[in-house]
Amino acid sequence: MLLRVRSKDGTVRITVDGTDTFKDIADKTAAAFNVTDTTNMAFGKGPSPQEAAPLPQLAQQTVNSAGLKHGDMIHLVFLETPHLHTPGEHVDEPQAAVTNAGPVQEYVDIDTLKTIQQDPVDDLLEKQDGLIPRSRDSNFCRHGANAMCDYCMPLEPYDQKYLEQNKIKHMSFHAYLRQLNAAQQSKASSSTITKQLPPLEEQNYKVRVPCSGGHAPWPEGICTKCQPSAITLQSQPFRLVDHIEFSSASLIDNFIHYWRATGCQRLGYLYGRYEPYTEVPLGIKAVVEAIYEPPQEDHMDGLALSLPWQEENAINEVAGACGLQPVGMIFTDLLDDGTGKGTVVTKRHVDSFFLSSLECSFAAEMQRLHPNRSRYSPTGKFGSKFVTCIISGDEQGGIGVSGYQVSNTMVAMQEAGIVEPSMKPSVMLVKEGIPHQRYVPEVFYKYKNKYGVAVQEPAKPTFPVEYLLVNVTNGFPQNPNPAFASVVPFPIENRTGLETQNLGKLSQRLSSCNSSAEYLTALSDFHLLCFIRSSGFLSTEEFTALCKAILQHDVDTFTSIQQSNGWKTLETVLRESGHQDGSAEMSRTTSATSGVATPGTSGSVEVTCRFCTFVNPARSSSCEMCGLPLD
Repeated sequence: MLLRVRSKDGTVRITVDGTDTFKDIADKTAAAFNVTDTTNMAFGKGPSPQEAAPLPQLAQQTVNSAGLKHGDMIHLVFLETPHLHTPGEHVDEPQAAVTNAGPVQEYVDIDTLKTIQQDPVDDLLEKQDGLIPRSRDSNFCRHGANAMCDYCMPLEPYDQKYLEQNKIKHMSFHAYLRQLNAAQQSKASSSTITKQLPPLEEQNYKVRVPCSGGHAPWPEGICTKCQPSAITLQSQPFRLVDHIEFSSASLIDNFIHYWRATGCQRLGYLYGRYEPYTEVPLGIKAVVEAIYEPPQEDHMDGLALSLPWQEENAINEVAGACGLQPVGMIFTDLLDDGTGKGTVVTKRHVDSFFLSSLECSFAAEMQRLHPNRSRYSPTGKFGSKFVTCIISGDEQGGIGVSGYQVSNTMVAMQEAGIVEPSMKPSVMLVKEGIPHQRYVPEVFYKYKNKYGVAVQEPAKPTFPVEYLLVNVTNGFPQNPNPAFASVVPFPIENRTGLETQNLGKLSQRLSSCNSSAEYLTALSDFHLLCFIRSSGFLSTEEFTALCKAILQHDVDTFTSIQQSNGWKTLETVLRESGHQDGSAEMSRTTSATSGVATPGTSGSVEVTCRFCTFVNPARSSSCEMCGLPLD
């Protein structure tokens, strides 16, 4: 890792390992500063000698035990006289100035920030000026066609009047970044220095450890320097994603089908990519190409799942081979209203809630696990582009999709353990502080009373969740062009008792293909590709080439893949699987014609489950109620 060492003579960068001691740091620093004597060195988190610990006290302490991370800066102080210890003299433990008894915020060296790999859409938007063009004003513009004045000059992407006129509640992330840069440049005397200062800063509500206040580190001691300041909640003025675009309506239809068939709720991960969104100045949209449903325990009133789930890395690799990444999550909250008209209960509205406190906490955790990489933050990351979508009843009783993010403040409070969900979904609970265990800063929120006066209220012990929400619009493209072209969906994973993925289903799907082009269309399904990858017949190189050929509809590449050992092995297994399924189908048909009610009958005879007695439709292989096999 890289450490920065600053002294009165300048700053040097040294490379260390986690097992290196401060003696090793001193030697490397001495070489960098061309110093021969290290005995009078002292190291600390601040430039003051009072904050530094002499090298003899730190000599055997390792980088890991001190809590130092990549890019951290430590200060070097030269003592006037060497600090020596006589034999038998008691040596105090290393001072809190260089130890990390608790979590600290990791900062990245400015030179390292320049090399951080952001999302391609961020690199693209950085190169655009983002100015909002305006035409000549016939009432006020008195100049020629090639001139410009205050009434027709382009507006900045963060212009407040423009945002209000176009009902943009949250400006785009890059518009917000331009606003911060403009404010920073107006205060700075040198634009060269301004470019070296990252304008973004992540919120952190943890106690700062170590502290230079001269007291014992938290939780033994705390002061105004290390305790987090009070939190005043307000609507976040920006959002990292401005729009969610589902590449086709079938994505939502196939996802809702599980609720229609079982009455239980469902959650899925959104896989897609980020692109510019032209409806908002310097906007970003998340284009969703697939919904993957992880293993979960679903019920009529909710669901439960374990994180991380076992196949998560493998599915992310499949998405990466297809040029996709996880961009969010989606879940249902549907309840039939019992009228028989196909309408559902409207649960979420202005008088109840839009996102419950439990869902806010879940969204905050998912955003924390999917940080947004940015070279404009000292930590190399800022916020998250991970979105949350809910499918629930709208005001007319129809099924609608809503998109949200939670604010960076909510993510920081969640990470610091300040808040927790309450029994009432519309409010978030602020935890109570525990001496020497949990420090909770004051939390306030502002609102306008019935007289229109802004009032600041302490969040004791709750506050409305609406202060945490960032609305994100969603919709479908006018001219759909989804990445996966298959019309007939492959069985969706982890739908026990409803759909089953097996080699027989894959064999049936490919048996009617007579050309490479037909193969590419039949294989163009994200769930199918995940199943093929899990089968293990194709190597990583073969599978990556297959995904590329499918997405680009490259017949030549697919023809070469068909000659590979992995594909030939898969074809052999599929032929055998197809033969076995054909024999089983014939057996089931024979049983049906004989009038015997057997599981999976191809006739019209219904099948009763021997476990729960539920009567299943003909040709069912597993019970729709309990999910157990019928044979």
